[in-house]
Amino acid sequence: MAVFTPVSRDQLESWLARYPVGALASFEGIASGIENSNFFVDTDAGRWVLTLFERLSADKLPFYLELMRHLASHGIACPDPVTDREGALHSTLAGRPAALVTRLRGSGVTQPVVAHCVAVGRLLAQMHVAARDYPGTEPNARGLPWWEKAAQDVMPFLRPAQAELLHRELALQQAFAQTDGCRDLPRSAVHADLFRDNVLFEGETLGGVIDFYFAGVDTWIFDLAVTCNDWCIDDASGAFDAARLSAMLKSYEAERPLLEIERAAWPLMLRAAALRFWLSRLHDFHLPRPAEKLTPKDPTHFERILRDRAAHADSGRAAITLQGVFECR
Repeated sequence: MAVFTPVSRDQLESWLARYPVGALASFEGIASGIENSNFFVDTDAGRWVLTLFERLSADKLPFYLELMRHLASHGIACPDPVTDREGALHSTLAGRPAALVTRLRGSGVTQPVVAHCVAVGRLLAQMHVAARDYPGTEPNARGLPWWEKAAQDVMPFLRPAQAELLHRELALQQAFAQTDGCRDLPRSAVHADLFRDNVLFEGETLGGVIDFYFAGVDTWIFDLAVTCNDWCIDDASGAFDAARLSAMLKSYEAERPLLEIERAAWPLMLRAAALRFWLSRLHDFHLPRPAEKLTPKDPTHFERILRDRAAHADSGRAAITLQGVFECR
C-alpha cells in the first residue's frame, strides 16, 4: 500500500469531528498513488476520500482544492472538497496537511477502448473551457524548471544513449519555451496528469476525474498531449493506436477546436509530455522515498514513447489534420 503516513482510527475520528460528514464507519488505505497518503473513508452520511499531503505544503493547497471546487461548480465530474465547520478546506492530521473530498463512483481503466477515449477527450476539453476563468496562478510544479533539475539528478544513472536522448530533448524544449509560438499558446490551470488511473468509469460510463495534485498553469495542448500519450497507445511499443487517438482528438475538438498555433506545437508537446513522465519515473526509480509499500513505475515505458514521438517528428510523419485526426503519412 502506497501510504507514507499511517492514521489510527482514534486520530481520524477526532479529525472528522470538525466536519459535517457524520460518524466514522470504516476506512482503508488506497494502494494507488505515489505522492500522497490516501484513504477511503465511509461514514453514516456518505463516502469520502481523505488525502494527507506528503510533499505539498499547506500554503500551496488552496490552488488545488479551490480548482476542484471551481470545476465542480461548472459541472465537471470531479471530487468536491468538504469544508469544515469553520469553512476551511484543509487542516492538519497526523502531522500532515489533510483534506476530505467527495468520492466518485467507478474505477480506473487498464485497457481503454474507443468509447473511453471519446469520453475523456470531451471531459478534457470541458475542463479547459471551465478553467479559463479560474484565477489560480500556481505554475505546473513538474514543468520545465523541474525537468532541468531532475535531469541533473538522474544523469549519473543513465547509459550513454539515454543521456544523449535526455540532453537532446531537454535542449529542444528549452529552445521552444523561448519562442513566441510557445508563449502564445492558450493556457490555464490544467490537470497535467490525466492518466487512465485518474479517470473513473463504470463500464463505458464516465464517473469523473480525480487526483488534481499535479495540476498547475500550463498549456492546454500540453495537457492534451499528456492524456493522449497514455490513453491512446499500444502499451508494448508506445506507438499510437490510430483509432483511439482519432476518437480522442475528434471528441476534444467537438468541444473546443484547436488553434493553428496548437497544431503547429503538437509534435513538440507530445515529446514534452513523454519527457516529463520519463524524468519523473527515472527520479522515482533511482531516488525513491521511503514508504510503507511502494513499487516505482518502469521508466523505460516513457523512454519508448519519447523515442517514438521523436522519430515521428524528426521524419515529418506526425500531424493533426483540420479534423483533428492523427496521421502517419
